[in-house]
Amino acid sequence: MSAASGGTSDPQSLAEACARSLFAEDRASKGLGMVVETVAPGHAVLRMEVREDMTNGHGICHGGFIFMLADSAFAFACNTYNRVTVAQAAKIDFIRPAARGDILRAQAREISRGGRSGLFDVEVRRADGTLVACFRGNSHSSDKPLLEDPA
Repeated sequence: MSAASGGTSDPQSLAEACARSLFAEDRASKGLGMVVETVAPGHAVLRMEVREDMTNGHGICHGGFIFMLADSAFAFACNTYNRVTVAQAAKIDFIRPAARGDILRAQAREISRGGRSGLFDVEVRRADGTLVACFRGNSHSSDKPLLEDPA
């Protein structure tokens, strides 16, 4: 079975190739300064520093930016199997605020995946480990490969 049809003898290499391809075209995540730290099948960790232009009227990080970091980690985690996969639904619970200068890390992990549906949890934490937000995303995969030639 070829990697383009979803099979590969090296799932880690496929996950990394998918992440490189996705990040190459991800203007939104790049524009916010996100960095992909690690990726593995069903797993991704992204990092972002809270900039001054990301703060709201209370002087804390706007929740939309925290959501976007979590959503990007979710996207990278669920696109590690060489299938174009998008969000079907997502929710976030904000636990604590983040401030300008904070380095936030979003760690996404697969909870369940079957057929075309997946469930992923993402924890967003400050560099000191403090939990900032919990995100849960439902994914939907298409029949289209993300990489035509994953080699």
